[in-house]
Amino acid sequence: MSWTARSVNRRSAPRLRKGEQVFKRKNPELEFAGAVYRRTAERARAPELFEGCGIPDTLDGRFDALALHAGLMIDRLRKEPDGEELAQAFFDAMFRHLDLTLREIGVQDLGVGRRIKIMAEGLHGRALAYRAALVGQGAFSLIEVLRRNAYGGSPPTDEAAVVRLEVYVRQYAEELGRTARSELM
Repeated sequence: MSWTARSVNRRSAPRLRKGEQVFKRKNPELEFAGAVYRRTAERARAPELFEGCGIPDTLDGRFDALALHAGLMIDRLRKEPDGEELAQAFFDAMFRHLDLTLREIGVQDLGVGRRIKIMAEGLHGRALAYRAALVGQGAFSLIEVLRRNAYGGSPPTDEAAVVRLEVYVRQYAEELGRTARSELM
């Protein structure tokens, strides 16, 4: 028997939902942003941040490390010709991942949206503060901004740890500035 439209059993044939497409083109922008996010998240989990720079290895501390790296990466992505779209795709990839993470650790569905909103606002505020402090335009020095934002609410008493984080952040920002788009992934 040959394959024809008549030979398909309509009850067993998969149905498309309204607006769903059979063949979707992969969006290279989304794939790129997802790869850049994964690399950024990996960098934000570097042991030196927690051991040498004093960021607490807690849920809040890990988010603060991620927010620090994400803010710097978003600034870097915005320098591309299609930077706003890339930055938005990166942001979306990050918050899809954070949504899944919250669900995996047992946050109830009703609480996920509220927490995601708080995290997005936190990322935005931190990114603005880091950006201003890095170029010397903010009300606070970079070391003070890091003390206030990168330690999960409890900065270390060891001032040397905060200084090490400041050096790390300045080096990472310079590194991102020199990195070609193709090397960000």
